[in-house]
Amino acid sequence: MGPTTRFAPSPTGDLHLGGAWTALASWVWARRAGGAMALRVEDLDPPRVVRGAEARVLEDLAWLGLDWGGKPVRQSERGAFYEQAVAALGRAGLIYPCDCSRAEIARVASAPHAGEEVVYPGTCRDRDRSRGMRRTASLRVRVPDEVVAFDDGIQGTIEQNLAREVGDFVVRRGDGAFAYQLAVVLDDVEMRVTDVIRGADLLSSTARQIWLARALGADPPRYAHVPLVVAPDGSRLEKRSLAPTVRALREAGVAPERVVGELALGLGLADTNAPVTPRELAAACAGREIAWRGEPWRVPLSLVLR
Repeated sequence: MGPTTRFAPSPTGDLHLGGAWTALASWVWARRAGGAMALRVEDLDPPRVVRGAEARVLEDLAWLGLDWGGKPVRQSERGAFYEQAVAALGRAGLIYPCDCSRAEIARVASAPHAGEEVVYPGTCRDRDRSRGMRRTASLRVRVPDEVVAFDDGIQGTIEQNLAREVGDFVVRRGDGAFAYQLAVVLDDVEMRVTDVIRGADLLSSTARQIWLARALGADPPRYAHVPLVVAPDGSRLEKRSLAPTVRALREAGVAPERVVGELALGLGLADTNAPVTPRELAAACAGREIAWRGEPWRVPLSLVLR
């Protein structure tokens, strides 16, 4: 059996080139070694889910020439599974209720920052529970003061101190919704994902996910974080940027092989941007190391619709 990767889109709109970028990387990584890519729909936040978006994303992936093993897994259908894990963490004494608001946490002047994320200062960690809660509480994991180190397939060796750089993180929100950090770990383990290929914006989440998997008695997958996709001018890729969605490229008559060729060159899967299919890429990459590109990829003007 070869490696199992996964692509996990959120059905909040059409597939953009950043999503196609990570999907192609995940698919080629698995298929080059006789494995397969699984598909997971991350729809934990119902207000953000757009009706029909899931079907459109799956259609666009198929148009690019990407397939997946088995049926798509939907996080919205896995609440009971997540609840069992929360109960197990509770029995192990690893979670506690927290009624701090985001604004209150952000106002703590001494709170360090991990990138754009404020590290929770531990306000409710040892709070007297007899005083009750001011509002509906979320549940946080009690992380230890230890360093988690891992070898990222693209970014190299990464080390993070959980207590100082991550802090106690939420596994279930006050409204009862399960947090991404919990769901993604449980899903990867149960789906038997061996290799997670995803965007570099999620690199800072990896140490806590590795620790959480181990705390639940599971072996975490290997990780590789590809550089981000940015707009042609180098700015963040957003809906208003010049970079079109995969759907827009389809409707404009752009061939899927042309899109794949541009993505392949940017990722380091190919030496040129010549039109190519994913299957041809996987065959060309079989038996050799992939020279992943380390810099953010600017969407080429050749893919900008005018």
